[in-house]
Amino acid sequence: MPLDLSNTLVIGISATALFDMSESDQIFRNIYVTDPDSAIEKYRAYMLEHENQSLQPGTGYPLIKALLGLNQYRQPNDKSSLVEVVVMSRNSPDTGIRVLNTIRHDKLDITRSAFTAGETVADYLDAFDVDLFLTTSVDDAQKVIDSRFCAAAILKDPPSGSSEIPEGQVRIAFDGDAVLFSDESELVYKTQGMAAFHAQEDAQQDIPMAEGPYATLLKKLAKLQDRLPTRMEYSPVRIALVTARNSPSEMRVIKTLRSWGVYVDEAFFLGGVEKTKVLQAFKPHIFFDDQDIHLNAAAKLVPSGKVPYASNSELFNAS
Repeated sequence: MPLDLSNTLVIGISATALFDMSESDQIFRNIYVTDPDSAIEKYRAYMLEHENQSLQPGTGYPLIKALLGLNQYRQPNDKSSLVEVVVMSRNSPDTGIRVLNTIRHDKLDITRSAFTAGETVADYLDAFDVDLFLTTSVDDAQKVIDSRFCAAAILKDPPSGSSEIPEGQVRIAFDGDAVLFSDESELVYKTQGMAAFHAQEDAQQDIPMAEGPYATLLKKLAKLQDRLPTRMEYSPVRIALVTARNSPSEMRVIKTLRSWGVYVDEAFFLGGVEKTKVLQAFKPHIFFDDQDIHLNAAAKLVPSGKVPYASNSELFNAS
């Protein structure tokens, strides 16, 4: 029987998001500039020479390790894992051995992988039932967001400082508009100003907002919480909403989440106050936002990923 992953959170992650492969990537780019015909062969030789040297963690590593740790709560009668991770790489199977060796060295419970030898990995997400795709490739992330198949983020460089994330938990922070929710309200703010935005959100507080690119992921996380053998308030999965909204636009957010049947542990309505101090206090394994103005500062302190706008969104050309 094929594996049923309908109740399993499936994360697809590129090798460059899971591990720090900046050195080998830079070597390939440098060779390609001067001698494009030999770049692939010389890159292959470099990877084979170093395939037994473990890679250092990348931006997505803390999240993946923490998520895989949730499988300890799998009940004996469960037919599927709580979390599955698929490594998806543009390396060839041959040059990908270093990635596989590092997974084994770090004892990460990752058993599935895809190596596409230069082709986009975005075409294979459906085949692996991926709910969230983490990558360092702008093109791959854009293709996924445009397809609306699953959530996707372009991971920033690892933070320069390491925060002490509480052991035994998975902590994820989300922005609201254009991430969990559609970009409709943000467009009102961008085109008509703050007063019009607040007036609309207050007037429509009982009308749930349309789903954004991460709504389905949030609902899948809610399913994951339901499978954990603890009360919701003590769940090892802790979710925070960190948004620039404030009163009177906060009520629509809370009522929308309630209508979706999802539970958010913490919500911060900052009203334009910088997000970094809140994030530093929350200590997430990852923070998702759509705006570089928030991400550039946050990424220095916590692992962060940019949620791209769909290419048919009015915000796409304005970003």
